[in-house]
Amino acid sequence: MIKIKETVIVEGKYDKIRLSSLVDAVILETDGFRVFKDKEKQKLIRRMAETTGILILTDSDSAGFKIRSYLCGSIDSGSIKHAYIPDILGKEKRKTEISKEGKIGVEGMESGVILKALERSGISLAESKSAEKNITNYDFYEDGISGRKNSKSKRAALLKELDLPARLSSSDLLKVINIFMSYDEYKAVLSRIDNTQGEVND
Repeated sequence: MIKIKETVIVEGKYDKIRLSSLVDAVILETDGFRVFKDKEKQKLIRRMAETTGILILTDSDSAGFKIRSYLCGSIDSGSIKHAYIPDILGKEKRKTEISKEGKIGVEGMESGVILKALERSGISLAESKSAEKNITNYDFYEDGISGRKNSKSKRAALLKELDLPARLSSSDLLKVINIFMSYDEYKAVLSRIDNTQGEVND
């Protein structure tokens, strides 16, 4: 598995699942055309473009190119890299019918084809940050962000404090937060949240 510095933008959850088996990176979904109206998601993608750069990997059909074009029009082109999969006719295994244009999308592509597309895009391999203490799933559990009775409300407070989309999953939040801040900064934010919630409950 290769570790990529750029945040990878894909269309949907099955594309994300497929890519997650091949690369270690922050992978964000556009939820298809929903990104056109989702201001929170747009803001996060722009933020990731400024922080890590983004790599767009959409299907090779007209919908994929429309999403790619939209993102290119709303983000500084200097922070965008592109990966293109070839036009291959066929059907994804989970689908009962072929797509409108009859092309296989990212989710149905063979691993070698996807890796070749990534290689051609000029991706940056991420360096190990072994000297720094990363925030982990265990930290999230210990701090009540996940796996606890009130985790949902505390995670919502953390997302709000960091100005991140409310629909961001715990696993995506963990990857994003390790890019945006240090362990100590994360703990400081949690302390502010705990103090604020304590005042509300008093």
